[in-house]
Amino acid sequence: MLRGNFPARVDDKGRLKLPTEFRTHLDQSNPAHQFYITSFDGVNARVYPLREWERIEEKLAALPSMNPIKQKLLSRTNYFGQVVEMDAQGRLLIPAVLRSAAQMKGDVAVLGYLQYLEVWNEERLTSEMKANPFTDEDKQTLSDLGI
Repeated sequence: MLRGNFPARVDDKGRLKLPTEFRTHLDQSNPAHQFYITSFDGVNARVYPLREWERIEEKLAALPSMNPIKQKLLSRTNYFGQVVEMDAQGRLLIPAVLRSAAQMKGDVAVLGYLQYLEVWNEERLTSEMKANPFTDEDKQTLSDLGI
């Protein structure tokens, strides 16, 4: 499982060096070192091991081609997304369109979301968390889910 927050940097060439804590897990679970890096909104990057992204695609493929949510999701994830391969130094190239939209340069936060990673511009993430605090309704929803 991918969990926690590990600070990292996106270099001038747009490469993210995966934090060791995540790389160790991904080396074992994703020996091909292939990833699909995308976004739903251009605010942050989602880094999926390619097999994990293919599972999502299989579910989408089962939906009718004219399903509006399917079209919306695919438009965005294809616009921002690319298949990338991790290099020998454990770096992933963030797609240029996504890098620009998400302000991916310098210090970033790499967060584990169990099966995938999210990469945020550090300042943008802290602003987002302040603007969208955890509410009593959120707590109730989690309680209803048994969490």
